[in-house]
Amino acid sequence: MSVAAADAACPPPPASPRNVASTFDKDLMRRHGQAIGEEARGKGVNIWLGPCVNIARSPLGGRIWEAQGADPYLSGVSAARQIDGVQSQGVIATVKHFILNDQEYERNTQDSIIDDRTLREVYMKPFQMAVDAGVGAVMTSYNKVAGEWAGQSKYVITDLLKNELGFKGIVMTDWWAVNTVKANGDAAYIANSGLDMLMPGNEDLPDPTSVWGDGKLARFVADGRVAQARLDDMATRVLAAWIKAGQNDGTFPSCDVGISGRRDVQANHKDVIREVGAASSVLLKNDGSLPLAKPLQKIAVIGSDAAPPKDGIYGNAGKRPGDKFSDHGCVDGTVAMGWGSGTAYFPYIVAPIDGIKSAAADAGIDVVASLTDSAEDAAKVAAEADIAVVFVHANSGEGYITYGETLQGDRLSLNLWDGGNELVVATARVQKTVVVIHAPGAVNLPWRNLKNVVGIIFAGFPGQETGNAIADVLFGKVNPSGRLPYTVNDSESDYGTAIIKDATNVYTEGFFFDYRRNDKFGIAPAYEFGFGLSYTTFAYANAAVSRSSEDGAAAVVVSVDVTNTGAVDGKEVVQVYLSLPSATVADAPKKILAAFECVRVRAGETVTVALPLAWRELSAYLDGKWVVPDGVFEYKVGASSADIRAGGVFEVRGGAVVSV
Repeated sequence: MSVAAADAACPPPPASPRNVASTFDKDLMRRHGQAIGEEARGKGVNIWLGPCVNIARSPLGGRIWEAQGADPYLSGVSAARQIDGVQSQGVIATVKHFILNDQEYERNTQDSIIDDRTLREVYMKPFQMAVDAGVGAVMTSYNKVAGEWAGQSKYVITDLLKNELGFKGIVMTDWWAVNTVKANGDAAYIANSGLDMLMPGNEDLPDPTSVWGDGKLARFVADGRVAQARLDDMATRVLAAWIKAGQNDGTFPSCDVGISGRRDVQANHKDVIREVGAASSVLLKNDGSLPLAKPLQKIAVIGSDAAPPKDGIYGNAGKRPGDKFSDHGCVDGTVAMGWGSGTAYFPYIVAPIDGIKSAAADAGIDVVASLTDSAEDAAKVAAEADIAVVFVHANSGEGYITYGETLQGDRLSLNLWDGGNELVVATARVQKTVVVIHAPGAVNLPWRNLKNVVGIIFAGFPGQETGNAIADVLFGKVNPSGRLPYTVNDSESDYGTAIIKDATNVYTEGFFFDYRRNDKFGIAPAYEFGFGLSYTTFAYANAAVSRSSEDGAAAVVVSVDVTNTGAVDGKEVVQVYLSLPSATVADAPKKILAAFECVRVRAGETVTVALPLAWRELSAYLDGKWVVPDGVFEYKVGASSADIRAGGVFEVRGGAVVSV
């Protein structure tokens, strides 16, 4: 998800795309993409292999931190904004992995089976939004779909992606994803599926040879096994993306990647990384102890997750003295990034202990620390202070690395690693405790209601500025505005989805995972999708709906007045959920996210927020086609999927809004 294997570059702000989605801030999403595009172009990288929009169907999935969360609309908006930012710099973006690659376990062999409606309304939706945003390339997934590997499936590539979604750019495989063994020895079959570009790899991992190489593809055309028109289509799509990006004008920089590459392209991107890290921090609980300030005299910082790495920041075995972990496949000090091929070198890491010490010194507050996961040591140090900040973690990544409490990259449970729960409980026995969580997604929080747990912040994987970003939030330099891009439940059984160990992965839950499942079965979450607190408060009033004056794209516009009723400036994420007409759409979710805006509101100020609802968000895939159903639609405006503040209805008949 970055300029991998390159010196003098930053991992993408902020290392985890899940953090980017957590900001719910469209401008910041785009600036994140622009920073990636600037670094890629500066290093002479023509194509960026991101963003990833695979849905967090299960919170255990190993690569969910590389994607945008559990909701298809949020995923699509986040991806589209990042694509716009990347491609504004003349770099081709690549949305991935098409499609149904939502876990790592047996991803190379498992067959994904899903109904037509769920496929389109949930899993294809963010890809459609990426295509509409003009993405230049799409990468296919490793898994099978309906019995055929996605990277050589005519149904997946030609029927769904090119014809149904109308994609005009490059369709490429992932590395070692397509080979003649999978095609029963027929490499021409792979070309005829609609695939345009093969990434390296054949049957065996060490072999970089393409199954179309050594003149094979030309011979397939010459002997009629592949039509000339198919070859022309491949070439046209590659050239079209290249020309659209403006890379044919002779100004694109030469390649400067690898350890020897020294062209420094970092610019001011550390500021963007820090901003995203703070803006994506989700304040889950606060009894008023945050932000940290006088009259506090002393803060205790607890946990190995607050410490800098001991064995190297680059994460690639043999590439740097002391660096022994391939592709970040480890836990070594603070967890700022997951692992896998989508990772990149850190030019440095500001550890939480260092960021907190700096901010505390400015505030005239002392810091003591226990940078291990010893519960006994934690209690001793915490007792010396006025409040404790405990850092805990979990990790996951791509399936070719199994580390810690994972199997092929997927987590085995949602428990914190390395005794994290015990560390929190031991500290909370003796001191008021703020818990900061670095994890790829939801974790179990059995201690969340303890009286002495006075604050909880979910920080995700914030990247190299992790320490400064969390210090900005803890000390109030930044008023937190991050929101959960998935639901956190009290019991793992409440999620209803798990890592499937069978040869066939059947999506039996359909729409009903994450907040849709909680709504359907009346499950009260610990913290719901879209939830996040602020150091101020907001009131909603005067919600209304009107017909859209825009041509075509929007059906209606929902508006609401938002007032900052607190004493400090802050950002509010206004969310609109939609309920489709139950009389005409059977078994639909009770509500789906249809629009959101992150708005800055000064203390005491009222702003009117307008949120257009696109016709696409009013549509359902019924009887083999997209339709806008007749009937009464209900809109719900709120601060999260469970915190609904206002709402109303409007009616659609014959594809037109007839009443509001």
